[in-house]
Amino acid sequence: MALSSGNGQQQLRKPFPVNWLLRLGWIAVLAYIVYASSRLNVSWDRLVAGLGYGGDFLSRMVPPNFSRWKLLLEGLIESLEIAVIASTLGILLSLPIGFLAARNMMPGWVSWSARALIAICRSFHPVIVAILFVKAVGFGALAGIMALVVASVGFIAKLFAEAVEEISLKQVEAVRATGASFANVIIYGVLPQVLSRFIGFSTYQLDSNLRNSTMVGIVGAGGIGGTLFAAFQRFDYDFVAAILLSIIAVIMLGEYVSGHARRVFE
Repeated sequence: MALSSGNGQQQLRKPFPVNWLLRLGWIAVLAYIVYASSRLNVSWDRLVAGLGYGGDFLSRMVPPNFSRWKLLLEGLIESLEIAVIASTLGILLSLPIGFLAARNMMPGWVSWSARALIAICRSFHPVIVAILFVKAVGFGALAGIMALVVASVGFIAKLFAEAVEEISLKQVEAVRATGASFANVIIYGVLPQVLSRFIGFSTYQLDSNLRNSTMVGIVGAGGIGGTLFAAFQRFDYDFVAAILLSIIAVIMLGEYVSGHARRVFE
């Protein structure tokens, strides 16, 4: 208890007053969780039964079967190609879109239009976008590349625009004072301040595209995902285990390479 004086009288005051509104909010959240669980047919019996089925499923995945390593390697190489091409195209498109979306560099109608485009790209999961492109251009790697380009623009352009908005305008004004063109202002006044962050965004998106390239293949957009889905349909769980282990190895290798690249450019 703390003492405070007012009008010559000492009053007791709690150092940590109770926030009843916050408590009521937590109670409402817990009540909604219970209600939603009942609506979604979530029960302890289903969880216990699922654990038993899961154990049987995992036992059928051991040991992994790498006998069809050529098929596995082809899928991994295609996924890697999809991720690299989509990341490159997405980064190249994100640069101008990110500049256009920066409110401290562009007029309001330009920045809001660019931000609306970014919001559209961010609105849907890559798998949903891949389904749309599969319907548009057919099965294969092209649909996966286009889907991941959209996802890359939605992520990198947004973060790049926010990075540009946080720069110091003193350096930009100093370059403008020399009579430099708009392109030179961008190159010498803006890019040096955001280059390291942009490289970090790009390497992270490459990691993300490596993971997403395995998912879009499930809907027919190329890559190892199609091989994985076919193995599940055949109940070929030992080959599924081999595919999953290979995907994990590729993702870990990509994480190491991207981390090394960030350290080099920082």
